[in-house]
Amino acid sequence: MQGKSKVVDCLVTLLRGELAARDQYFLHSRMYEDFGLLKLYERINHEMEEETQHADAILRRILFLEGSPDMRPEEIKPGTDVPSMLRSDLAVEYQVQKNLADAIALCEQEQDYVTRDMLLAQQKDTEEDHMYWLEKQLGLIERIGLPNYLQSQI
Repeated sequence: MQGKSKVVDCLVTLLRGELAARDQYFLHSRMYEDFGLLKLYERINHEMEEETQHADAILRRILFLEGSPDMRPEEIKPGTDVPSMLRSDLAVEYQVQKNLADAIALCEQEQDYVTRDMLLAQQKDTEEDHMYWLEKQLGLIERIGLPNYLQSQI
């Protein structure tokens, strides 16, 4: 089925963002594991898997709409310690959320309601799960201090 070019182009941009988020979570999860912070490893590894699922859904939609996917992830900006890693992941999620909101509005304009509904589900994951959890972790670090936070993540 031939999709509208604006929607396909937007999906290609979203795909590259999801691939970047996946790669950054992949790197950070392995860093947490190396640090011995197994709770953070498990959570961020789970986030990596969800980003992979989001990318897969977008990729399948691009192919269904007869588009050409671009599998080159956007550039990632990984952190070097726990707070910077969490902040970097949150920045990625804020960008993904903005891109999803723009894409949903475009799908409304182009009357592509199937793509819109797929993106709405991803937006819910981004806002209610990923962003919320990362904001909570950064808030915990502020309230209880980094040493206590790190101890709780072993």
